[in-house]
Amino acid sequence: MPNDNTTPHRADAYDFQVRQTIPYYDAFHAATLELVAAWGTPRRWLDTGGGTGTLVARALPRFPETTFLLVDPSPEMLAGAREKLGDRVTLLAPAPTQALTRVTVPPCDVVTAIQAHHYLRPTARAAATRVCFDLLAPGGLYVTFENIRPATADGLALGLAMWGAFQQAQGKSPTAVAAHQARYDTEYFLITLAEHLALLREVGFRSAEVLWLSGMQAGFWAVK
Repeated sequence: MPNDNTTPHRADAYDFQVRQTIPYYDAFHAATLELVAAWGTPRRWLDTGGGTGTLVARALPRFPETTFLLVDPSPEMLAGAREKLGDRVTLLAPAPTQALTRVTVPPCDVVTAIQAHHYLRPTARAAATRVCFDLLAPGGLYVTFENIRPATADGLALGLAMWGAFQQAQGKSPTAVAAHQARYDTEYFLITLAEHLALLREVGFRSAEVLWLSGMQAGFWAVK
């Protein structure tokens, strides 16, 4: 059966399979919620590349006064989000981040993009990051988690070896691990920690910081 989104996992199996693939996946969401809570209570929060709505589902009880909007390029992912979230969240029409505009999305206090932009080549990634900046109200908070490229060839080799060992420990076969890693630089396009921070500053954020780091995954926050 063909895939129905840009991830290697079909939407109906995504929630299970992503945890077999990405170390500390649930920690990304926990760290995001802690950061937003420290920042304040957003009136409007956009989750772009929101998949099946896992982050928003965790955020809803913590931020009961916040209006949530969720968008993803995949109709099937959004169907999963609709099933999970019901009518508590506004689901936008399927679209990648870089296609959103202020015409269709009102200014938001928080914009999140969790594991959403590593599928994009450099020009598209820059465009998506710029859109997240544009959709924020002044002083708004942007949070993103991404797979990152180590700074050296040795770092990449060791990072991939550790990542592959994690996936096998979660039940993936060596063949599945090899297939996942073969997507790097063909379907996944990683940039370094320094390049992430530089991009955030280039699009106009007044501050940009590392929120979380482990191996080949990192979280960043920036304020408009």
